[in-house]
Order: sequence, then structure tokens, then C-alpha cells
Amino acid sequence: MGSMSLVHWLVVAALALLLFGGRGKLSSIMKDAAEGIKGFRKGLADDPAPSSTDAAKVNDATTIDVSPTTKSKTDA
Repeated sequence: MGSMSLVHWLVVAALALLLFGGRGKLSSIMKDAAEGIKGFRKGLADDPAPSSTDAAKVNDATTIDVSPTTKSKTDA
């Protein structure tokens, strides 16, 4: 049972060294992540959005355009 505690602390120490070891390793990881997010957002902003005129040009044979009508008492 005592060795489990030792193994636990060795794992915690290894993770701490991995994250905080070296010079600014964690800040370097965070910087890379922030640059990736900025690049992703820039890529989304650069994509041209389809305009409403493009949507109006679509002629889909499976689309049915129906105007709503009111039922009379005789239709029921």
C-alpha cells in the first residue's frame, strides 16, 4: 500500500516537470495554442459567406415551394 503512494507522487512529480520544467515550456505551449486559435479565426473570417442571391439561384428539384392556405369548413 505504501508503494502506491510513492508511485502516485512519482507520477505527479513527472507531470510537474513536464509542464513546468525547462525555461517557459508552459508559456510556449500556451503561445502556440493561442496562435493556432488566431489562425483558425482568421481562416473563418477569410472564407466568403454565400450571399442571398446565390441561395436564390439554387434550383433544387426536390424542393417544393408551397404557400399556406386556410381550410374552409367544407375541406375538413
